[in-house]
Amino acid sequence: MTKRDARPWVVAFGDNVVDCYADRGEMYPGGNTLNLSVFVRRAGARASYVGAVADDAAGRHIRDSLVAEDVDVSRLRTLPGSTAFCVIGSREGEREFLGADLGVSMIAPEAADLELISEADAVHTGRSSHPDHFVAEFAARTKLSFDFAVIRDAARISRIAPLCFLASFSGGDLTAEEAEALLLQARAAGATWVLVTRGEEGALLAGPEGRYATPAAPAVLTDTLGAGDTFIARTLLGLLRKEFPESVLTSAAKMAAETCSQRGAFGHPAPLDVDQSLAKPLSDIYRVEEAEETARA
Repeated sequence: MTKRDARPWVVAFGDNVVDCYADRGEMYPGGNTLNLSVFVRRAGARASYVGAVADDAAGRHIRDSLVAEDVDVSRLRTLPGSTAFCVIGSREGEREFLGADLGVSMIAPEAADLELISEADAVHTGRSSHPDHFVAEFAARTKLSFDFAVIRDAARISRIAPLCFLASFSGGDLTAEEAEALLLQARAAGATWVLVTRGEEGALLAGPEGRYATPAAPAVLTDTLGAGDTFIARTLLGLLRKEFPESVLTSAAKMAAETCSQRGAFGHPAPLDVDQSLAKPLSDIYRVEEAEETARA
């Protein structure tokens, strides 16, 4: 892939899973960075996904789905082991995550990955990929988009935000005042642009030209999985294109609403085919992540 194509080019590095709906016997490709590669491609950019899967039903389905979405998979590696998965259930109509296994999805960048990132207009990664010790290297090569998700730790924000072209946060649990404070905190730490998505309350965006807000777009709520990733993807693309921030937010809200109308992050269902006995509680997975971050701090 070369830069001669005028469209912005985004490389997404890191996590993938198959999201497993046990009650339906279906699995769908997903994961923050994998989802973003698809959504930024659907929005009109070129997209490359850098990650790892195993040679199993889930891994083959992820690869096939990305190819069907015209995402470059030249740096999607196949490793011995099992593909990452997350088991999703429902309680009183609300989605809940029952367990997960990271499989082979946690990788370090190789020289060819860094070369690809250097050629692109932006690279996206985030909390779910455990990439904190790589992000400075990424940011030295191109514009960095980082999804903090629900991270609110001031020290971690102060380390990563200065590297970010776009720092994104999930703030659906925050009050308006708390979301505003988080927005300003990340901007003050050094992020060029900061996005805080707030679910049905819309989203906030701040950057060099000021602060902007948008309400959520009307949506038929089938499944909210992937809505936040959609919002980040469309916002990142709009900022790379230097669109008006108000237009960026409006378009991102509409695209996120469309994602909510389908099951799975971006469709592509397949029969459920993972070893669910490998699943661990999410609390265990996050505990390992927190221990790694404490050791690096």
